[in-house]
Amino acid sequence: MSRDDELTPSADAEIASQHHDDLDLAETGYSATAEVGQIRARRTFTENVWRGLKSAPPTALFGLTVIAIYILLAVFSPLLAPHGEAEIFDLSYAPWGGEFLLGTDQLGRDILSRLIYGARNTVGIAFITTMLAFFIGGGLGIAAAIRNGGWIDNLLSRSVDVLMAIPSLIFALILLSMFGANTINLILIIAVLDSTRVFRIARATSLNVVVMDYVEAARLRGEKLGWILRREILPNIMPPLVAEFGLRFCFVFLTIASLSFLGVGIQPPTADWGSMVRETAGLIQFAEYDITAAMTPMLPAAAIALLTVAVNFVVDWFLHKTSGLKD
Repeated sequence: MSRDDELTPSADAEIASQHHDDLDLAETGYSATAEVGQIRARRTFTENVWRGLKSAPPTALFGLTVIAIYILLAVFSPLLAPHGEAEIFDLSYAPWGGEFLLGTDQLGRDILSRLIYGARNTVGIAFITTMLAFFIGGGLGIAAAIRNGGWIDNLLSRSVDVLMAIPSLIFALILLSMFGANTINLILIIAVLDSTRVFRIARATSLNVVVMDYVEAARLRGEKLGWILRREILPNIMPPLVAEFGLRFCFVFLTIASLSFLGVGIQPPTADWGSMVRETAGLIQFAEYDITAAMTPMLPAAAIALLTVAVNFVVDWFLHKTSGLKD
């Protein structure tokens, strides 16, 4: 008896079913990458976060912890601060300890309370400014890439070149002196100046995507520009833009602190780490008599440096994960 004669009707049905499944897979364009993507999509957000944190290096965990602490301080500063942001006591330059854990400044304001409120003001304003810079620079950069070589691209690119040729800190000082040093002007001026850097990277990354076949196919299908931006271009340029957001936040954060140190940034009585360094800088000369007093200006400076280092640690980890490198 031949092998074909040994096949039972149920075996014939199984072979036919398997053949039908193979045809379905061929027709639907099965790929292992797509299956892996579906498996990952079925995971909950919490599971994805936990898997990412387990594989994070110690530097990234340190950075995430510091950022989380700063966010808590910024959100709950009125509850965590022992005194008011601008509350004045009759103890100018009080030493550390007692009611004032970190002493007071020249006006008798509690240093610890102003440090906590400074997290909300300095970090919050820097975050809003960076978001606005990415909204302006990212949108214009993608638009210029889509119109590559056209008059819109040339006009935007040459305008950005002119703005980038002027030192941003000096330009910000001039503009704030002309229009007034208030929070709204500070956010708008720094956002516009920093949007030039975002424009360059958004345009450069988008140029590599707009020439792809799937973008051209979307155009031939009659998809509108907004759909192409949202579904085809943005998902493919997000990793470098997210990394740039972290780096740009650090630069904006340091710029605001520098302007406040020079007296044209966040204005008193609002607590700000840059202005706190300037206001307490005179205490350094008393290091011979009271070392804690001399360390007071270092506290806001250390808060600035710690957040900058933490954000850079997280950005480095994110770039490592999105680049696909294993070493």
